[in-house]
Amino acid sequence: MTENSSQNEVRIIETGGANTSAVLAAFRRLGVDAEIVESAADILAAERVVLPGVGGFAAGMHRLRQRGLVDALRAHVGAGRPLLAISLGLHLLLEGSDEAPGVPGLAIVPGHARRLEARRQALPLPQIGWNRILPDRPCRYLFDGWAFFAHTYALDGRPEDSQAAFADYGGRYVAGFEIDSILACQFHPELSGGYGRRLLRTWLEGRSLAPQPAAGPNIRVIPALDVEDGRVVRRVNMSSLNDAGDPLELASAYELQGADEIVVTDVSATRTGHAFAVSVVEDLRARLAIPLTVVGGALGIEDARRLFNAGADKIAIDSATIAQPGLLSELATTFGRQCIVLAIDAAAIEGGGWRVLFRGGQEDSGHDVIEWVERGAAQGAGEVLLSSRDRDGTKRGYDLDLIRAVRGVCRLPLIVSGGAASPAHMQEAIEAGASAVLAASIFHDAEHSVASIKGWLARRGVPLRP
Repeated sequence: MTENSSQNEVRIIETGGANTSAVLAAFRRLGVDAEIVESAADILAAERVVLPGVGGFAAGMHRLRQRGLVDALRAHVGAGRPLLAISLGLHLLLEGSDEAPGVPGLAIVPGHARRLEARRQALPLPQIGWNRILPDRPCRYLFDGWAFFAHTYALDGRPEDSQAAFADYGGRYVAGFEIDSILACQFHPELSGGYGRRLLRTWLEGRSLAPQPAAGPNIRVIPALDVEDGRVVRRVNMSSLNDAGDPLELASAYELQGADEIVVTDVSATRTGHAFAVSVVEDLRARLAIPLTVVGGALGIEDARRLFNAGADKIAIDSATIAQPGLLSELATTFGRQCIVLAIDAAAIEGGGWRVLFRGGQEDSGHDVIEWVERGAAQGAGEVLLSSRDRDGTKRGYDLDLIRAVRGVCRLPLIVSGGAASPAHMQEAIEAGASAVLAASIFHDAEHSVASIKGWLARRGVPLRP
């Protein structure tokens, strides 16, 4: 593409969703003149428009109507100009969603978003992770492969006169469709690594993409970066030790090795209660094309908004939920539960059970872990990040009893952390109920690469994205 080609100009609608910054960064990595816009005039003047979104259907439609963007979007599509709709953006194109009965959508595309049928197979909900995309007929842009999803609702049937691809999570649903000038993706191309880059590039160029070989499913392997004073540190029992390297260099290396996600913690923020260093998130988002989860340092709605605007895809809330009991519900309502992770630092107590720790795992909150998980799920958490202080950095393996106990009361996606020294430890955690396995030291010390661990697990039948 040339510098002055219309394909090199993309306008991204500010929907208030958490993925806007990630979408912007994805296009800029492709060398595109991409901007976030908020006015009808900007949409009407644009050649290519992106309608992203993470969060609630009602809130998304309210924002479009409040800013007078509904007619502009319909006019853009009516003129045959390219529109890319992502996640909630796909739902907004429809007539409505079960998430918000009685709230009309844009009705540009016939159809209705329904709640996933995950309960039939007792699968975690929301679906957060990588899933296979299978076109059931030749498509222009959508192809066989694996992409990152984070959602509870989906379109369950192909729109009339469209080409569509499907995914399965307790039942088949539409992973994406193409109709006239519209490409709509239930998944997040901006977070889907090589698959997403290929899809975005071909959408920009307006050409068909030859099918690529499929990758693997939705057990995730996640490197963790504990950042203190701008450097990654190693930790044992949640106390900082020596320097492990530059966060940008490590995150980039782990993405190339096949990491499914990066989790970054501002260690000093979790201990002192100050806000997360936004610049770290901005720098990571500029480099990464996979999901980025930020742990700690979000003390309220505005802190969370700053982190999302900087490029975080999910925010994990730990100590703040103890000081502000209603914060989790408020965040889930504002940004969508699939963006909000309940982070729990757990410590075993004499006589059995586990207590919730806070301030970076240094103080006992007095709360029981199992009760805390149940409360968090009821308040709107979309995922749980469960860390064992007793195993953290010890390389003795995950606390399997803790994982089983939490899985026994919680159907949310479950990321587990603390103690991994080998892929065998990770397999044990997956068998105990983990949806994703997180580790730090074994990656930082180059004892294992993400690729070698995923290869070991795949050879033993664990479904993974290669």
